[in-house]
Amino acid sequence: MLSKNNYFKCFLIIILAFFISLGILAYKEKIEKEISFIFSEIEFLKIEFPEKDDSLFLKLFEDIEKEFISNNTDFLKVNLAEMKVALYKEGSIKEVPILIKGDVDNWGGSAAGLYRILSGNKASFSISSDVYMPYALHYYGKYYIHGIPYYPGGVKFDSLFSGGCLRLKDEDAEDIYELSELNMPVLIVDKERDYYEYSAEDITEFPEISAKSYLVADLDSGYVFAEKNSSDPFPIASLTKLMTAVVVAENVNLKKSILIKEKMLEAYGSTKGLELGKRFRVVELFYPLLIESSNDVAEALSYFLGRDKTIRLMNEKAKFILMKNTKFTDPSGFDLGNVSTSRDLFYLARYIFNNRPPILEITKGNRVRSFGDVRFDIEKFWNKNLFIDDPTFIGGKTGYLRESKSTAVFIFRLSIEESIERNIAIILLGAQSNKIDTQKAYMWLLDNYFVL
Repeated sequence: MLSKNNYFKCFLIIILAFFISLGILAYKEKIEKEISFIFSEIEFLKIEFPEKDDSLFLKLFEDIEKEFISNNTDFLKVNLAEMKVALYKEGSIKEVPILIKGDVDNWGGSAAGLYRILSGNKASFSISSDVYMPYALHYYGKYYIHGIPYYPGGVKFDSLFSGGCLRLKDEDAEDIYELSELNMPVLIVDKERDYYEYSAEDITEFPEISAKSYLVADLDSGYVFAEKNSSDPFPIASLTKLMTAVVVAENVNLKKSILIKEKMLEAYGSTKGLELGKRFRVVELFYPLLIESSNDVAEALSYFLGRDKTIRLMNEKAKFILMKNTKFTDPSGFDLGNVSTSRDLFYLARYIFNNRPPILEITKGNRVRSFGDVRFDIEKFWNKNLFIDDPTFIGGKTGYLRESKSTAVFIFRLSIEESIERNIAIILLGAQSNKIDTQKAYMWLLDNYFVL
């Protein structure tokens, strides 16, 4: 039996618990008023991507814009070249200027592609910069659209570039924030198609080459010079490492270090200098990854985020940049489950060219911003990218497995005349010889469209 005193204590505890509950509910309501959107996992594969295009031009991001407008879809469009954000909603358009974007030449470029608004917050805190981002819309990884950042004391944060986020005036950021909705598509266009017209007179037949699939196309316009089975998936071998580099560059602080563990060194092949117990900055590892095509380095890079997460992010990124027939199953390409198409690889090449150019510089054996010394003797690396001594070579990657044969993504800058240069991608899958096939395609381009 409880005494009267104990009954009274129980009564007080119940009353106290009641008021605590009210306080929690009130606080929760306050938070919900401050946060207009709550993070939500979305099914990325439900985004509709363009079907096969049989015209002379491949579909690019602005073609998605036309489809959205035609279907009266509400969406956000970011034009990185024109530094504008436009919100299309219920038939009207709200357009505002971008003040600051990422520095594309120093790893900080803003991420182009087709995304969705994942969450929004009137004041989102950036751990990396120790600042608040007002009216922040989160659409991918570490990337936000937001107002002018400020320190906890209220002092505004000033910089020439962002870390990849898109900075607006506070009043513009608030307007876009209030008009946006959770899961609204965010279309970020790095470079609009330029529709350069090539003369199609007296064009000779494309030479016979060994590749089972190939695509020769203009990166800036999407114009297709030649193709074969370009929509059919094939194993891509070490071309996989291009996407590994993209995902790591966009999701990891490149200054951070990785401790080399025994599990990482179990991959096929070995990299000189990559030793158990040593630490390397993330960006240092890009050199053996992209020059020597090191499988153990690919595994090491994947362990920073977690191998499974890295592969998931690679597959998600592929869909974001229109690579709808691509699948990644490991970070190195050693697994035959890594498949793609020549068309999809065109989109990857174009994305890297416009948004992550340091990757291409490394494939040529050049040093880029690495936040300190590179503790690999890269001048002694065996560069597998074949055309590094060609002055027209912008960058690329090769791959090989016995089952997949040779694969390649190469970008060249070719001249039509002295004042006109074009960026051309040559993509090969299932080739007997990357070098011979590329040389044949290259000479055909010179004979019909370009000059040395």
